[in-house]
Amino acid sequence: MRFRQLGSSDLHVSEISLGSWLTYGGGVAADQAEACVAKAFEVGINFVDTANVYARGGAEEFLGKVLAGRPRDSYVLATKLFFPMSQTDKGLSREQVFKQIDASLARLRTDYVDLYQCHRYDFDTPLEETMAALTEVVQMGKARYLGFSEWPTDRIRAALELPNVEKFVSSQPQYSMLWRDPEREVIPLCREHGISQIVWSPLAQGVLTGKYSPGERPAEGTRAASTEMGWAMDRFRDDEVLEAVQRLRPISDGLGITMSQLALAWVLREPNVASAIVGASRPEQVEENAAASGIELDAATLRAIDDALGDVPERLAA
Repeated sequence: MRFRQLGSSDLHVSEISLGSWLTYGGGVAADQAEACVAKAFEVGINFVDTANVYARGGAEEFLGKVLAGRPRDSYVLATKLFFPMSQTDKGLSREQVFKQIDASLARLRTDYVDLYQCHRYDFDTPLEETMAALTEVVQMGKARYLGFSEWPTDRIRAALELPNVEKFVSSQPQYSMLWRDPEREVIPLCREHGISQIVWSPLAQGVLTGKYSPGERPAEGTRAASTEMGWAMDRFRDDEVLEAVQRLRPISDGLGITMSQLALAWVLREPNVASAIVGASRPEQVEENAAASGIELDAATLRAIDDALGDVPERLAA
């Protein structure tokens, strides 16, 4: 496993990280989830990402339990706030920042998180209020560093221009071979200001594994077949998308790697990406994904990938 520095922080995170959206605390049985976490540490993953809203606190509670026996300095822990935890508990107000960090720490059974992220931008709260509250959270030692996920670029710039507040060290966008939107504005802006990407859905909700065939129902036991986990995949389940993905198979076969490893190596070719977050329901998936760290794709391979996908990424972004 290789490691990369997270923005301007002193954190070094594994190139492959373990996510918990739609899986732990809900979508995956507890014993399977525990096996996935154990495998992650075994293969060198040190970065775990979660959020308060995942399984309505269930993901944090699960991680708090399974991480409790490990030295706190042996892993980098990230969580988020913004989405509703109740009809009244949502957003990035000063009140919510303080309330949600304490609730997350209690569920995670820790005194601090290494990275506290704004899950989306809160247009109902002044940016100054949010950043001042987050700065106090860092000053109190409850979070070491700050990040954001899917913020508009003008709001990122505005936050960076505020005086006397903690600066962001990470951005968490959706990014994959099929979804390249961050390349237009977010990555260039972040590169300029010492902010790294921690990307989610680098496998396009599992579609880039190649296990879904055009014109066929998803197999039992896959994410697409699950009502708990498959709802977020519709964008990528179009037959034209699935056909394009199948055209990647000769490329991965020629390199002697899996389709998943090809997709993860593609994301990690971008120097501004510090880590690719991958969810897993089986420990074998964790091991396969971790093996993508260190795979380097040459220019000819990158051209072959673009040729195989054609205009699919552009159409998905339209």
